[in-house]
Amino acid sequence: MVEDSVVLVGRKPTMNYVLATTLPLAEGKRVILKARGKAIAKAVDVVEVVRRRFVQNAVVEKINIGTEEGKVGNDGRQRNISTIEIILSQPKTSKK
Repeated sequence: MVEDSVVLVGRKPTMNYVLATTLPLAEGKRVILKARGKAIAKAVDVVEVVRRRFVQNAVVEKINIGTEEGKVGNDGRQRNISTIEIILSQPKTSKK
């Protein structure tokens, strides 16, 4: 069984996450992109760039969305934070 690769999307430039996603996909691994809050839009952008420019046959297996409770901002109050998990893989090619 091939191990999954997890990419946590945050504040870095989009292309950093594209590279971190493309390399494991090329090795045949599944990639799980995880993002919270404002980084969700960047995670979706990463998936689209990977699928359109680098790994055209990449497939979105599953998308999980949810909410976590956590501290956000300088006031230290508990707030609800949206989360997303996008699972990418390449289809298995059968050898004849």
